Amino acid sequence: MSEFGNWAFPDALQPDPQQTGFDLEAALDAVLLLRAEIPEDAYTASILGTERAGNGVVIGDDGLVLTIGYLITEAESIWLATNRGTVVQGHALAYDQPTGFGLVMPLGQLGVRPLACGTAQALDADSPVIVIGHGGLGHSLKAKIIAKREFAGYWEYVLDEALFTAPAHPQWGGAALLGEDGRLLGIGSLLVQEAVGASAVDGNMFVPIDLLAPILKDLLATGRCAAPPRAWLGIYVTEIDGQLVIGGLAPGGPAERAGAKLGDLVLEVAGERVNRLAALFRRIWRCGPAGCEVTLTLARRGAASKLQLRSADRGDFLKKPRLH
Repeated sequence: MSEFGNWAFPDALQPDPQQTGFDLEAALDAVLLLRAEIPEDAYTASILGTERAGNGVVIGDDGLVLTIGYLITEAESIWLATNRGTVVQGHALAYDQPTGFGLVMPLGQLGVRPLACGTAQALDADSPVIVIGHGGLGHSLKAKIIAKREFAGYWEYVLDEALFTAPAHPQWGGAALLGEDGRLLGIGSLLVQEAVGASAVDGNMFVPIDLLAPILKDLLATGRCAAPPRAWLGIYVTEIDGQLVIGGLAPGGPAERAGAKLGDLVLEVAGERVNRLAALFRRIWRCGPAGCEVTLTLARRGAASKLQLRSADRGDFLKKPRLH
């Protein structure tokens, strides 16, 4: 198992260990390489692939690793590697779909100190941060917060307030976002383009660490948060010129079974007009938990019609982690 290639950020973009107010080397060592293997017949294999690589961050004295959940969804094997060459197998403990967080327990000693979790509440635009990927100082990046705002993903995902940073880190999945005190502020999720003034810049989206504490006890105990699972329709929707267009359908999901088609426009949910992605998903979730009935008003070739769906629990479509 190796690092993500033999490259490094230019020295000017790397944090200076002499100028940080914390033990930067220990923080670098707390970020692991995570590799996951997923069965070819897994539900997410065609979208996310069967071999996934990213980062994980040690946050517990017992070696508990926090990562982004799409890396470990339906994984049949997980391997973790430290900067010092230690390699151990891991077990997927939890994937929380509302936040996107994933938890992995190493099945051996990693020999690294955990990162302390902070809070992202005080961050604002231009707050200096450090983005760390596995691989040591050369894979760490001085960055800034460029936005804190709502984020909606086409896969039925909404964050009330996500963190956006620039410049972009090329190994964003599961990367660690650190504040000036060296505490963990977020976990890397996406490569994005974010508007800054009149231009767009490449950056990363991070899930704020503040979302973890309220659900951590439940995730460790049961593998999921205590709240009922959200209603899931299996629709991949994009905003195009102020319209919500179905660009994909999860195979065998509620929307496909009910007769939704690619290219359909979503006009209403339960009789309420929707024209933004976040509003669409929030209105679906207000219909009730997984298993509730959801009425969509769709437009196809200029004609509107109502579609009655029985929502599902997305987790029921996924392979469960194997016990080792």
